[in-house]
Amino acid sequence: MSCFCLRPERTNSQEKVFVEHRKKVALENGKRLGLKDDEDLRFLLDGAKLTKIRSKSWQKSRYFNLMEDCRTILCTSKKLVKKDNTFLIDDIESVRKGRQTEGLKKHMDADEEEKCFSIMFKGRRKNLDFMADSEEEAHRWVTSLEKLMNHAHNLNKKQKREHWFISCMRKADKNKDNKMTLKELKHFLRQVNIEVNDTYVEEIFKKCDTSNSGTLEDLEIQEFYNHLTKREEIDVIYADYAKTEGEMSARDLLDFLLNEQREQATMESALKLIEKYELDEAAKQKKRMTKDGFVMYLSQEDGCIFNPAHSPVYQDMSQPLNHYFISSSHNTYLMEDQLKGPSSTEAYVKALMRSCRCVELDCWDGPNGEPIIYHGYTLTSKVLFKEAIRAIKDYAFKTSQYPVILSLENHCTVEQQKLMAHHLIDILGSALVTKPLGDTMPANLPSPEELKGKFLVKGKRLNKLDAVFSNNSTTVDEDTVSEEDEAADCKENDQKDQKAKAKKAKIKLAKELSDIVIYCKSVHFGGFEHAKDNQSFYEMSSLKESKAFQLADASATAFIHHNMDKLTRIYPAGSRTDSSNYNPVPMWNVGCQIVALNFQTNTKEMHLNQGRFLPNGFCGYILKPEFQRSPLSQFNPQSLTEGPWLKKKVLHVLVISAQQLPKLNKDKQNSIVDPLVKVEIQGVAADNDKKTTHHIENNGFNPTWNTKFEFPINVPELALLRFLVEDHDSASQNDYVGQYCLPLTSVQNGYRHVPLLTKRGDIIPSAGLFVHIMLEDQK
Repeated sequence: MSCFCLRPERTNSQEKVFVEHRKKVALENGKRLGLKDDEDLRFLLDGAKLTKIRSKSWQKSRYFNLMEDCRTILCTSKKLVKKDNTFLIDDIESVRKGRQTEGLKKHMDADEEEKCFSIMFKGRRKNLDFMADSEEEAHRWVTSLEKLMNHAHNLNKKQKREHWFISCMRKADKNKDNKMTLKELKHFLRQVNIEVNDTYVEEIFKKCDTSNSGTLEDLEIQEFYNHLTKREEIDVIYADYAKTEGEMSARDLLDFLLNEQREQATMESALKLIEKYELDEAAKQKKRMTKDGFVMYLSQEDGCIFNPAHSPVYQDMSQPLNHYFISSSHNTYLMEDQLKGPSSTEAYVKALMRSCRCVELDCWDGPNGEPIIYHGYTLTSKVLFKEAIRAIKDYAFKTSQYPVILSLENHCTVEQQKLMAHHLIDILGSALVTKPLGDTMPANLPSPEELKGKFLVKGKRLNKLDAVFSNNSTTVDEDTVSEEDEAADCKENDQKDQKAKAKKAKIKLAKELSDIVIYCKSVHFGGFEHAKDNQSFYEMSSLKESKAFQLADASATAFIHHNMDKLTRIYPAGSRTDSSNYNPVPMWNVGCQIVALNFQTNTKEMHLNQGRFLPNGFCGYILKPEFQRSPLSQFNPQSLTEGPWLKKKVLHVLVISAQQLPKLNKDKQNSIVDPLVKVEIQGVAADNDKKTTHHIENNGFNPTWNTKFEFPINVPELALLRFLVEDHDSASQNDYVGQYCLPLTSVQNGYRHVPLLTKRGDIIPSAGLFVHIMLEDQK
């Protein structure tokens, strides 16, 4: 967000009043963040000069400070007519100390390392690179920003909403007198995404203006907040169970947990919830839950649709690698499309921080003997192979300790392949798996648990794996196209001569690179029968989406059995030049583990991927259902028969309401969201379904639908539930507002809040849906 404005001219006395007011507001917001009288917060509010780095020649001094809302950073120029740039703390993904971005490594000398830091943003906003005046000041900026981010992140839902609400009110308070006129109130309501008629606004105003002063202030503003955020739907639920002097006793709460939430609750668990969420100490002493405490419970993790028991790693991680779905990326180095988009080590960082466990490196001969990564025969930019490996090493295990697979698409000459092997061994060190675990030839793949903190290389190998345990060093010279003609498939839209060249190309494989391919040897797929007779457990094939979908349609059961003891990687067709994605669900249905998607393209397919890998600590590995692992299974997702997979259920969904949906067009004051909700099941073909509520006119603040849906479910263990909120538009395509996706097996019954995520998958801090869910056996 940016704006052009003249510097306000104030008299000395006006400036003093303004500064005092700013301090008072900052103090209030600091308290809400749990940072009362905090030195780091004071440092950010005072601000300091930083040198903003864009290139070797563009390095300019700018003044940065935290605004009084304690959530916005302001960048100020000295010019009379200035452009004040701002960004929100909520939009920061991370703060990095030192020269950790491509820009700082390129434009700043190593001796300035300790004075440098970077702010990395969510989404596609460009990162900001800085140099402070001293090492101490750079450290202070990093630690202070990280503290503020942590405190903002740890606010409970009620605190976040109050903080957001009051920040909006401050913006509507045009003359900064800490009072709200009727005109300012109307402006505020548009800001919070609600359009109401003037008569209604005047009614609220008169009701809250108990002093008859013509403005709202202090307690009157609090009363207005209470009136606006009143949740009638929760009032009704609470009244049904608050049978002890108008409040919920522990017994009342237990009845609610058993009857409505269908939880295996006890009196002990009810008392724990009161202790955890009740805000009133007097009520807590009486072992009761007030309505405020009840609202708090419903808005936190225990009241979330996602089962908190599935938040940590809870699955068995000791089974062979091929028994898991593995979060996987295609063309990982790309930030945008695959024709002319930029390649960047930052793309690897972003994917790994989202728990991607299989990344792709498209390797070509580079200048000065150094291999490079880019999308061959295109205008995409290039990055050094060794820089990509360094970035992967630095960020591979920050969000998950489970193994990372480096999928090599190798187009290099033997000499540069040798350098690739050298870089992998030198940079990754002992974390790189260079020989099988144990002292004897294994019979199956190791487990994620055994491979914690390890890197596996996927690529061509010149001989069988058992050669590692024999004295016979004989190798078979395999002159072949890398990745089983994948190179040609991925370039299918290039010029015909280039395509023919790619298909006919033969490359020799360097022994040094071959020797570090242990558990993921790339082989050509010759059919399921051929693989059963000839393919070893450590040999895997890569299949283009069209071939994979054809096999899934024609031979689903055979595909599932193939994946019971071997890995299979699926990749998008080369015709997807815009880096779009295929639907990953049918590939998971037939047990494919490495279903590679373009992580840089934030559409429905990536939302499904995020939903699939949401449970189990978001570690990038999900244990496949038992019927996709048992050799006796005859499961076919295309043609359902009786078996352990068939657990017929009915999912009842009541979409009740939404709270504080984001305003899509912040530049247009009169642009208000007309929200609707789509509820979707993605699983086996028989379960796929989608239903839509009606839309609500001009209310993104607290719309209410009370719309019921039913979904018959046949194979719940493979089903994903997705909520999508859109802004209805009768003249064009609906606009995206937010979504949330999770496995049906991780859904909690009862009255639940549903968080909403941006397209990229980040939480929208104050927004959410309120629903009632019931998953029951079919009668």
